[in-house]
Amino acid sequence: MSIISIIPARMNSSRFPGKPMADLLGMPMIGHVYKRVKMSKLLKEVYVATCDKVIYDYIESIGGKAIMTSTSHERCSDRCAEAMLKIEKEENLKIDIIVMVQGDEPLTFPEMVDESVKPMLDNKDIFITNLVADLSCVGEFDDPNEVKVVIDKFNNAIYFSREAIPSRKKGQLNVPMKKQVCVIPFTRDFLLEFNKIEPTPLEIIESIDMLRIIENGMKVKMVPTKYVTKAVDTKEDLEKVVEYMKKDLLFRQGY
Repeated sequence: MSIISIIPARMNSSRFPGKPMADLLGMPMIGHVYKRVKMSKLLKEVYVATCDKVIYDYIESIGGKAIMTSTSHERCSDRCAEAMLKIEKEENLKIDIIVMVQGDEPLTFPEMVDESVKPMLDNKDIFITNLVADLSCVGEFDDPNEVKVVIDKFNNAIYFSREAIPSRKKGQLNVPMKKQVCVIPFTRDFLLEFNKIEPTPLEIIESIDMLRIIENGMKVKMVPTKYVTKAVDTKEDLEKVVEYMKKDLLFRQGY
């Protein structure tokens, strides 16, 4: 089975322009993501998909593989789909599963890639999964930069939101506080099918791609992970990640 990872990254972030190349303890953030994902033994190859030559050139300079994509993509999944088709053509191969890892997840562990794909290998009826983790505090729960998710008893997503869900405002304070972790495997054909579907109202309101699947009556299988990570949406997030990274075992071992 041919399983690859594609890391979408662009310089024009509205909240943190240039963040893929932001310095993180002597290395651009995108370099940390690439090197850590590359450690997964499950993957045939790892690619960075970008519309920015500065990112492309950096990945090539460290011996990685990068794919130039259109500047018009608004969604990461669109960029990954374009890159996947280019990879298939250039490498003359048929991809089975593509693991999308966001370029702002510099604390990703390779084991997270493996655990995200496992349900798809065990059950051919699962076309997409998404890691989910516990939020550490109410402050993170209330942070609109953290995408929250509520799940059913079968570990399928019910809803994603930037608001704090489920609500703590009715007196019940001990609620499950779960966040989306942007390690998201798609089967090849489902990624292409997904990108043919028009963006849906709730997806647009929340600015969360996965809602397109739920609004169309399909399932997103959520996979719990015990690994502690932190996405970088702002410069303040980067400062927090620096402190995490100083204690990180993979980084301290040197990759």
